[in-house]
Amino acid sequence: MRLGGKIALVTGAARGIGRATALMLASDGADVAVTDVLPEVEDTAAQIRQMGRRAAAETFDVADTNGVRDGVAKLRAALGDIDVLVSGAAIVTNIAPFTKMSAESWQRELSVNLTGAFNVIQAVIGPMIERRWGRIVVISSGAAHGGLHHQAAYAASKAGLIGLVQTITLEHGRHGISCNAVLPGLIETELVGMMPAEIRAASMASTPARRLGRMAEVASLIAFLATEEAGFINGAEIDIDGGMRLNTGSLGSRKEVRDRTEGS
Repeated sequence: MRLGGKIALVTGAARGIGRATALMLASDGADVAVTDVLPEVEDTAAQIRQMGRRAAAETFDVADTNGVRDGVAKLRAALGDIDVLVSGAAIVTNIAPFTKMSAESWQRELSVNLTGAFNVIQAVIGPMIERRWGRIVVISSGAAHGGLHHQAAYAASKAGLIGLVQTITLEHGRHGISCNAVLPGLIETELVGMMPAEIRAASMASTPARRLGRMAEVASLIAFLATEEAGFINGAEIDIDGGMRLNTGSLGSRKEVRDRTEGS
């Protein structure tokens, strides 16, 4: 098992890519700590234990610096120091035109998606530096490069993660720590399943692979980045979008969606 003897922490692990990643890391031999604001994160931990691995779960808001510090301390006491961190906790519910987006909504999304990653990385990186080994993977988004209509805060927060990843690499690559960003396209998560069908259709029409991505595909990429073999991949931005980034169009207004689906 590639991750035997390693201890991983996955944030946003109650569902979606975070949950799939936690289970993938466990299947590769890691003991896994999982966190989320949703109590269903306990179900993820229970499934990891059924796989024969150790697991621990805590519920906290990654935007709360003290809550992160206390929660990570409890997870460390349960499992040990963290070798692999996957920062996946994020919100994507702030939908509004830029001119109508409230300052409070903007700040909340950046606090969770960007400051949350900062908080969690800072809480675990100390022992990684001391041991001169660590793997950090941050889940960004293709929106970091292309933006998204009516989602200025989300796109900005995901772009900010790229700068965070690059700076950690510059400062701590010498300590045997890799820090990389994974940029998924539209993936078949529970939330994507609730999107309007025409938005999903437009995404597939603009993707050379002509389908949505699978959570297991993203989880497999993250699990590889957590291994010893991936140690020289550092400060990278890795797209996993079926080639969607090669098209310059954006999933925008409903009219744009209709035009693109009718012309596909």
